[in-house]
Amino acid sequence: MRPRRRFAGRAQILLGPRQAVASDPGGLYDDSPMAENQQVLDRKLKLEKLRELRVDPYGRRFPGAVPLVELRHQGEALNLQPGQHAPDQSYRIAGRVMLHRPCGKLVFMTLRDGTGDFQIGVSKAAVKPEEFEVAIKLLNLGDIIGVEGPMGKTKTGELTIWPTALTLLSKAIQPPPAKWHGLKDVDLRYRRRYVDLFTNPQVRETFKQRSLIIDAIRRCLVDRAFFEVETPVLQPIYGGAAARPFTTHHNTLDMQLFLRISPELYLKRLLVGGIERVFEFARVFRNEGIDTQHNPEFTLLEIYQAYGDYNDMMDITEAMVAAAIERIGGGFKRQFDRHDLDFTPPWPRRNYADLLDEHAGVKMTDPSAVRKKAASLGIEHEGLADELVVNELFEATVEPRLIQPVFVLDYPAALCPLTRRKADDPSIALRFEAFVAGCELANAYTELNDPAVQEENLRRTLAGEKRDETMAVFDEDFVLALQYGMPPAGGLGVGIDRLVMMLTNSSSIRDVILFPLQRPKAISEEEDLVGPDDLADEV
Repeated sequence: MRPRRRFAGRAQILLGPRQAVASDPGGLYDDSPMAENQQVLDRKLKLEKLRELRVDPYGRRFPGAVPLVELRHQGEALNLQPGQHAPDQSYRIAGRVMLHRPCGKLVFMTLRDGTGDFQIGVSKAAVKPEEFEVAIKLLNLGDIIGVEGPMGKTKTGELTIWPTALTLLSKAIQPPPAKWHGLKDVDLRYRRRYVDLFTNPQVRETFKQRSLIIDAIRRCLVDRAFFEVETPVLQPIYGGAAARPFTTHHNTLDMQLFLRISPELYLKRLLVGGIERVFEFARVFRNEGIDTQHNPEFTLLEIYQAYGDYNDMMDITEAMVAAAIERIGGGFKRQFDRHDLDFTPPWPRRNYADLLDEHAGVKMTDPSAVRKKAASLGIEHEGLADELVVNELFEATVEPRLIQPVFVLDYPAALCPLTRRKADDPSIALRFEAFVAGCELANAYTELNDPAVQEENLRRTLAGEKRDETMAVFDEDFVLALQYGMPPAGGLGVGIDRLVMMLTNSSSIRDVILFPLQRPKAISEEEDLVGPDDLADEV
């Protein structure tokens, strides 16, 4: 149901349906957010009244507005006493009305911008008559206004701007969500992220931290002489991972194309071309399931360093995570998913086979014991190659126990056709995965650069069973590129969304992607968003 807007005391707030009156003659509780309910009709009537007063309801440029967090710092520096004003300095601010409280010839409001909240007090004696009429009668919660005036403190000690001018910048026709209503359907927060962001400052802060994390990683890599590039999103051949692609068709060339599942093979071509340290923040697309750790469109950071190996990639992983933590603050010891994690480098480095022996009680090289253990745990293994059963068992018995940040080294080679083998044991691939809280965070190889071996591995993969981390099609041009000579290299892929989840203590990947993919849903089925945090009524 839609919440009813009413006055409690003198503050205009939003009340949940249990606090509203029983009758609903105006259709106020129509579940459709676009319905012509009484609140929307009321706002449209105010919109027409504004136009009659020759007030532009959708404003104009409003230059010189001070961010509200900066304004608060400036106000605190004035050392004003309660009831004191500083009339010599005028400030311009703009924001969304989050609280509206008429008090006779005064209207107190709380404005919110992208940095914080601030109180204003509009006095009938200080502004033009038409501006006061707008302030007291024609504004609603959610409207965006700009004001200019001096600063002071109320008798209760609240920093306040006392406008001498008020400008309406945008009239909100749809009311914001209920202040204390809560959230019945969490999906609606993602469907209407634009409302989620302005009503829930903590959500906006998460995305600010995401931006800072990416910037810190970028700076870390640039400082190490890495070169940022962009490779094709539309690819005639998809590869670099085992995933089902999204397909499309280019009309002019009459050809099938794929949204990339990985930028790997193009970045390796750049190693051949002499760009010896390269990285890309790549949007990749995999036509697969959705859960708390997976979204079909996500951000993958891939890095390649010539003349390095997977040991260099471990060092870089630690350095990037450390840089991100230092940038957003909070220290290396932090909480995620009910776990107390310690990201302090260096991270432990454990062997894949040793971990399997420790947690599953079987040797990776004993297929009979591996299958027996898998059967005892209800893991389907009939018809699967031995190395796939090993990996299924590893995922079931080991990965959930990898809570603290750790590098797992040396995977079965059959799982990794793009990876160099150990010189003294070709059944082992020089690959690691980084795990945190039982979740894969990063995947890295000592890259295979022998074109003959690479071609053999890929053709064997296509001829046999599908395996993890393989390509489903053969890329002849990639093999041709290797024939021109690719330097030995280390390569790394990091799931940026998962890293942001861990560093911001977010429970779902949808909490760190602004507009995650969701199942279509009729508007009439949607529920109210969670409302803003309680705003101080005190003036």
